[in-house]
Amino acid sequence: MDDIKRRVREGYGEIARRAGSGCCGSSCCGGSSAESVGYSRSEMEAVPQGADMGLGCGNPTAIADLKPGETVLDLGSGGGFDCFLAANAVGPSGRVIGVDMTEEMVTVARANAEKAGYANVEFRLGEIEDLPVEDASVDVVISNCVINLVPNKQRAFAEAARVLKPGGRLHVSDIVVNGELPPGFANSIEAYVGCVAGAVSRETYLTAMEAAGLVDIKIESESDASKLLAGCCSVDSGCACNSPQKMLEGLVSSITVSARKPL
Repeated sequence: MDDIKRRVREGYGEIARRAGSGCCGSSCCGGSSAESVGYSRSEMEAVPQGADMGLGCGNPTAIADLKPGETVLDLGSGGGFDCFLAANAVGPSGRVIGVDMTEEMVTVARANAEKAGYANVEFRLGEIEDLPVEDASVDVVISNCVINLVPNKQRAFAEAARVLKPGGRLHVSDIVVNGELPPGFANSIEAYVGCVAGAVSRETYLTAMEAAGLVDIKIESESDASKLLAGCCSVDSGCACNSPQKMLEGLVSSITVSARKPL
């Protein structure tokens, strides 16, 4: 587990240093434009330049129904893209916290917030299985293609439940698998960093949420993710990279899920 976290941290640190050019060759956890995973052109233009690193697999803010004055927490905030969208929605009376375990990402996100003058956003260094956030202090938790990277997913959801206020909402976009991955993907750290090898089945994912005490769990949307993730295969990973997308077709899905903490 420690080695996986170290490699994930290194991979995303490199993305931050390259200012969004991606990992796994040309892509990682999406590696496509935000528009291709559900963001509107106006949303893409409403955030600081450099915040969109092409790391998402969905748009959790689209279904979060954020209201002015709410406090929002983003798990694995990267360059701050979803945080800035959330900050626009909750307004000056609201607050947004981004947590990321990669120091380079936090540095990039803080710089993005400073240059764009976002006073209602802050970024904290930390792991989502041990959040540096107070109990029952946030109204909404969002996350975009991050929990699949965490070895202990139930712990991550338990932490999300801990920091949510009673009745608080959770909206996540993530990758799940629909069968056995080819050995070249399943055994590759590179594919783990690329959001493939760490993904679990839809049933396991939803069970982890339920075991963490979340209720009203609902899949809001689901789509094939093979095109998004095909770039996370390389010759070094042992994949048959002449057609990585075909290898993943029907095996990986992008889902957006909602849940809440009981009152």
